[in-house]
Amino acid sequence: MDGILKNYRRGVNTAHPKQFVIIVNGIDSRAKASALAGKKVVWKGKNFESIGKILSAHGNNGAVRAKFPNGLPGQAISTKVEIKETAKAETKKQKAK
Repeated sequence: MDGILKNYRRGVNTAHPKQFVIIVNGIDSRAKASALAGKKVVWKGKNFESIGKILSAHGNNGAVRAKFPNGLPGQAISTKVEIKETAKAETKKQKAK
């Protein structure tokens, strides 16, 4: 599943440079966006990739908030990200082994 980094999460007087608003292709409601919470997000730059996590829905039109551990460069705004479909059952199986 693909998405686009729209901007930092921000208010009138504050900005959160480690959190981004992501517009996800095919998601158009808050309920669908809330189902993505907890999934991994991968942004690939020229020399490195950064892995973040979707925190929650943002607004009512299907956008989500994602947090990246060290933030992203300003050039990342309006670029594509990939949302990984990770199943919780797979991680439980791996821990059991």
